[in-house]
Amino acid sequence: MGDVVLMHFTTVDYIIFGLLLAASTGIGLFYALSGGRQRTTQEFLMADRSMSCLPVSLSLLATFQSAVAILGAPSEVYTFGTQYWFLGCSYFLGLLIPAHVFIPVFYRLRLSSAYEYLELRFNKTVRVCGTITFIFQMVIYMGVVLYAPALALNAVTGFDLWGAVLAMGLVCTMYTALVGRKAVIWTDVFQTVVMFAGQLAVIVVGASQAGGISQVWKKALNGSRIAGLDLNPDPLERHTFWTLSVGGVFLMLALYGVNQAQVQRYLSSRTEKEAVMYQIVLCLGCLMGLVMFARYGEDSPLDKGYVKTNDQMVLYFVMDVFKDLPGLSGLFVACLFSGALSTISSAFNSLATVTMEDLIKPYFPAMAESRATLLSKGLALAYGLVCLGMAYIASRMGSVLQAAFSIFGMIGGPLLGLFCLGMFFPWANSIVSVSESLMVPAIDDVCSGVEALYSLSYMWYSAHNSTTVVIVGLLVSFITGTLRTFSCKIIFVTILNP
Repeated sequence: MGDVVLMHFTTVDYIIFGLLLAASTGIGLFYALSGGRQRTTQEFLMADRSMSCLPVSLSLLATFQSAVAILGAPSEVYTFGTQYWFLGCSYFLGLLIPAHVFIPVFYRLRLSSAYEYLELRFNKTVRVCGTITFIFQMVIYMGVVLYAPALALNAVTGFDLWGAVLAMGLVCTMYTALVGRKAVIWTDVFQTVVMFAGQLAVIVVGASQAGGISQVWKKALNGSRIAGLDLNPDPLERHTFWTLSVGGVFLMLALYGVNQAQVQRYLSSRTEKEAVMYQIVLCLGCLMGLVMFARYGEDSPLDKGYVKTNDQMVLYFVMDVFKDLPGLSGLFVACLFSGALSTISSAFNSLATVTMEDLIKPYFPAMAESRATLLSKGLALAYGLVCLGMAYIASRMGSVLQAAFSIFGMIGGPLLGLFCLGMFFPWANSIVSVSESLMVPAIDDVCSGVEALYSLSYMWYSAHNSTTVVIVGLLVSFITGTLRTFSCKIIFVTILNP
C-alpha cells in the first residue's frame, strides 16, 4: 500500500463551491419570504399544489441524481463493468406504471400523504403502520446520503469526516425547517443544472485527457468492462439482465410509486398530467465510470491505498482530472453536495408531512393552521437531528449504491406490496395482520434454502418482499372472507371515474 495522496482545493475551488451553495440557500430563502410565506401546511408541505411540470420533473431528477448515485454508479461501472447500465431497461415500466396507475389514484383523491390511501382502503392501523415503515426507511436512507459525500470529501481533501457530516446535516436541517416544498422544488431545479454541469465537465475533460471517447471505449473493451447481455436466470447472481431489468422494475415502483418523498412532488403539481417525468441520467454515471477506467485501468487508486473504499474513488478521480484546472473541482464537489442537499431536504419535508398528516392531525383535528405549520417545521428539524445519528450506522453498510437499493428493496418492497394489494385486488380485506403484511414470512428450517434466500441479489429484494405481501394478504383474505364494506368501492369508483 502506498502513502495516501491528498488533493487540496485551490482558492478558486473554495469560491465556486461557496457561491453555488449560497445560491441554493438564496433560492430557498426567497421562496420562504415570498408568497404566503409558508403560513399554511398546504404551502409549506405541498406548495399549494401549484407547481408546473418542468420544475417538478427537474426536482424528481435531482433526487434520483443524489450523492449516492453520483458516487456509486461510476464506481460500480469501474469495478464491475457496464452490466449496471441495463438498469435503464427497468425505467420504462418502473416509471410509466407509477405515472399512470399509482399517482392518478393519489392525485384524484387529493391526498397529502400517500398513506391516507391505506386507511381509505383498509383501516387506520394499516395507515399508521405504513407511515411508520416509511419513516424507518427514510431515516436509515438519509444516514447513507449524509455519510456518502462526507466520506468522499474526507478521503481526498483531509476534511474531518464527522465534521463534514455534522455541517451538512445541520445546514440541510435548518434549510428544510425554514423553507417549504415550493422552495425545495425550485432549489432542486438549480441543483440539477449544477449536477449536470459538474458531471459533464468531468466526462468531457477526463475523456479528452484519455485520448478521446473512442480511446475510452477501446480501453474499457480491452479491460473487459463492456458487458454483454447476461441472460442467466439465477436470482442469486448479483447483476444480470433479469435482476436489473425485471427486479429493477419493482425497485422503481417502490421508489417512484409509493414513496412519499417522490409522491409528494407529483402531488405538488397543478394537474395530474403535469406530474409525469422520465429519467434519462443513468448514462452519465456509467460514462464517468468508463472514463475512470480509461485513466487508471486495473491499477486503481483503491489498490494503491490512495482511498479506502470504492465510493471514494470518484472524488479522487475528479480532483486528479481537474488538478490543473482551478475551479472545476469546486464545481463538482458543489454538484455532489447539491445532490445530497436535494435528497435530504425533500426527505425531511416528506417525513414531516406523513408525521403531521398520519400521526398527529387525525388525533388533533381542531389544531390551528398556524400551530400546525410551526409544528411541521419543528418536525423537519427533529428528523434532521435523528438522521445525523444514522450516518454512523451508514458507515458500516459498505457500498453506498448497494446499501441505498437494499434499503428501498427491504423496507420499500413490503410497502409496495401493501399498495398493490389494495389497488389491484378488490376482494382483499383489512384483516391481514400487520406483521404478515410488512414482514417476510417464516422460512422452512432448511439450511440450503436459508442460505439461498440470504444470497438473493439485492435487486430482487423489492420484488420478493412485495410479492410475499400480496400472496400472504390474498391467502388471509380468502380464509377470513372477502371485503364486505363499501370502502373498497369508493376507491375503485374514484379510479375509474376521475
